Amino acid sequence: MGVRIVAVVNQKGGVGKTTTAIHLAAGAAEAGRRVLLVDLDPQANATSGLGLEHIPGKSLYPVLLGQTRASDMLQPSRHPNLQILASELDLAGAEMDLAGMENPLIHVRQALDPLRLDPAFDLVILDCPPSVGLLMTSALVAAEKILVPVQCEYFALEGVGKILNLIERIKQGGLNPSLSILGIVLTMYDARTRLSQQVSEDLRSHLGEQVMGTIIPRSVRLAEAPSHGKTIYEYDNSGAAAASYRQLTTEFLSRL
Repeated sequence: MGVRIVAVVNQKGGVGKTTTAIHLAAGAAEAGRRVLLVDLDPQANATSGLGLEHIPGKSLYPVLLGQTRASDMLQPSRHPNLQILASELDLAGAEMDLAGMENPLIHVRQALDPLRLDPAFDLVILDCPPSVGLLMTSALVAAEKILVPVQCEYFALEGVGKILNLIERIKQGGLNPSLSILGIVLTMYDARTRLSQQVSEDLRSHLGEQVMGTIIPRSVRLAEAPSHGKTIYEYDNSGAAAASYRQLTTEFLSRL
């Protein structure tokens, strides 16, 4: 089947995007998949959230510039079967660097192409930056499928609509005609509020089975875990958030 490449994307920050990317990567690795997590966000939250320390120059940035191979920049994590291609603050300059290159939207795909045939991996998960720019768009050009985490808030449906429009433009422009949506996942769900229930109902009404069955609850423990450089599986393995992300991982893998 080869390596599957999935981009976790939302143009808005604070919706659980990086948290979802980390826990799907760690969960899939726990389930026996050989996983690479690529941190495309200059904030490097996926890198630090897995407890990795910053190593100057050992990141995605020189790979995008064509200075080295992705395979030379990989770092192991504490989790068996999970490696990471880290981010660093310098990646913030990649937008300008890419803009000055020929065919700027293909460089993430070119960086990852050698990994598609690498027997070391079954799955590559891309944690995209929370803004519509060259890095996010390039990630969508490189991916086969996308997963959209959506916070249960008032403008959720509007935000999803913008991402779906971007996907259609990429497909129609011929940059990645086979790009498809793996799913939309509801995050930070608070069953006590009518708003969370309404957002869930509205998304399922408009988008049907594209919305994942699993819902990620709002969780203080889940919010605390990254500050300790731990996943929720390490920080609070018996809690509701860990159970939800394990359930989401199972559903995610079934849709690949």
